[in-house]
Amino acid sequence: MKRKNIRRFRHLLHVARWWESHTRTLRKAMAWTARKLAFLRVLNVLNPLRYIKILDWYIIRKFIGTYIYSILLIISISIVFDVNENLAKFSQYHAPLKAIVFDYYANFVPYFANLFSPLFVFIAVIFFTSKLASNSEIISMLAAGVSFKRLMRPYMISCVLISTLSFFLSAYVIPHGTVVRQNFESMYKNKKKNTSADNVMLQVDRGTIAYIQHYDNNMKRGFGFSLDKFENKKLVSHMTAMEAQYDTISDSKYHWTLTNWKIRELHGLKEHITSGARRDTLIQMEPTDLVYSKGQQETFTSPELKEYISKQIDRGNGNVVQYQVEYHKRIASSFASFILTTIGLSLSSRKRKGGMGMYLGIGLALSFGYIMLQTVSATFAINAGAPPMLAAWVPNMIFAVVAYFCYRKAPN
Repeated sequence: MKRKNIRRFRHLLHVARWWESHTRTLRKAMAWTARKLAFLRVLNVLNPLRYIKILDWYIIRKFIGTYIYSILLIISISIVFDVNENLAKFSQYHAPLKAIVFDYYANFVPYFANLFSPLFVFIAVIFFTSKLASNSEIISMLAAGVSFKRLMRPYMISCVLISTLSFFLSAYVIPHGTVVRQNFESMYKNKKKNTSADNVMLQVDRGTIAYIQHYDNNMKRGFGFSLDKFENKKLVSHMTAMEAQYDTISDSKYHWTLTNWKIRELHGLKEHITSGARRDTLIQMEPTDLVYSKGQQETFTSPELKEYISKQIDRGNGNVVQYQVEYHKRIASSFASFILTTIGLSLSSRKRKGGMGMYLGIGLALSFGYIMLQTVSATFAINAGAPPMLAAWVPNMIFAVVAYFCYRKAPN
């Protein structure tokens, strides 16, 4: 009897241990599942596709499709006019067909498409929204309980996609193509690119002044070079060289090779002179610091622009306004799509007699007004000393007020 009880007790103890171990495993599995469900709920909240419904996809497809169609249509017309205007110059300078297609027009199209992207956005919004209104689709959406604010959601989503792509192209991609296009223009179109500079003086470091009598950008070589170092407003070193050649194949920047150089080191009333035939040295200046050509700011990517502006300001060079305007204009132009889309949607969402002709005319007038104001403010900043950042953002500020007024008058 006692043995049976001992066996039963052992059996019950074994079952209890088994149940305890499996319960612990089950609790761990449930806790892991709960954490996973919480993580999935967070992902579901952050998932942008969760907020895009059938109505949104319908309007986004209309928006993006009309936008691409308007770009192709207007750029095709621009290419025809450009070919007609420059065909004589291409023939005069014997430009090869491959260079015309791949060096010029392959970079001409993305540059001007991105430059007039706000105009294309505005035209696309006016065009397809007026068509939706004329077909009573906007009225049906509003009658079904869709508010005007809710109707703006797919438009703003489309603007996010277009603005992101536009900024990425203007800040990182198009500048490289602009270099190729400008080189083609200087070789086969206008032959007026500035490739030399005379009597260039700039501060390359704190208390260090460089001077070049003549610089040839094609050869990346300067003649009549001197480098003066000052401490406490006193000259402590004076270097001269017959030639200064920039090393374009060096792994590091600012690498120059001096020919027939001489250094005079001043120590009070004493001086120490050293000279040589050839010397490799690092001088914090580049060919872009010595020669300026028209439109040079468009050939820098945004990080390069920021670095160049900071470097020139540290050197005490005040001629960086056009670079600052270009840097801020790339950011401001990305937000123009949101402002012009709000104006276009507010103007064209109401159904009126006469179709969309009036709205298209108003839209084109406002778009060209925006572009003109952007050009005028940039010119005013360069020539009249207005703050570059303010000049780049003034068109957005003015048209943001217009957009708010149009939004308040939109049908709800």
